Amino acid sequence: MEYLLELLIFRYGYIGLSIALALGIIGVPVPDEVLLTYSGYLAGNGTLHPLLVVVCAFLGSAAGITASYLIGLRFGHPFLLKYGPKLHLSHARIERAQGWMTKFGNLLLILGFFVPGLRHVTAYMAGMSRLKIGTFMFYAYTGALSWSVLFIYIGFILGDRWLQVKHYVHHYGFAILLYGGIAALAFYILRRFIAMRKVKAQHRL
Repeated sequence: MEYLLELLIFRYGYIGLSIALALGIIGVPVPDEVLLTYSGYLAGNGTLHPLLVVVCAFLGSAAGITASYLIGLRFGHPFLLKYGPKLHLSHARIERAQGWMTKFGNLLLILGFFVPGLRHVTAYMAGMSRLKIGTFMFYAYTGALSWSVLFIYIGFILGDRWLQVKHYVHHYGFAILLYGGIAALAFYILRRFIAMRKVKAQHRL
């Protein structure tokens, strides 16, 4: 695994990171969290620039989830059922994501990034439900940025022990999800607060 990640990063650099994450979000079997953590490790030892790693990781994950949204918007549920298994999206996973989407709504676009297997489906669901592109971008891109920064930071602070991310994700996955939920709630409250301030400012005019 480490050799393959080294080959990807050192041969294709930041662009390789973006493309790999984009394909991983769409459904290609890419070890997303491990790739992000390894990139954070390389940023920590000076091989890569931390800011460029974050930017490229965000752009890649945002591109992947946007492509998934557009596929869901254009081709709908029949496409996902027919080709989903080829992208490692089983019918059971699709049904589970539909249930979660009904329960959590747009917030799932944020929280889904922190649940392996779920982030690959949420954007398809959003597209099939005809969610407005602006709303989709706000929630999905918030999730993409939070997810990217978190795992890059884990690799950054773990240093040479970056491979422990596998153990970390396995044993502390709930904590990661909780972090995502707190981040999502904070963004939501901030957005509501700004909107209310704008409304009050307009009323004063």
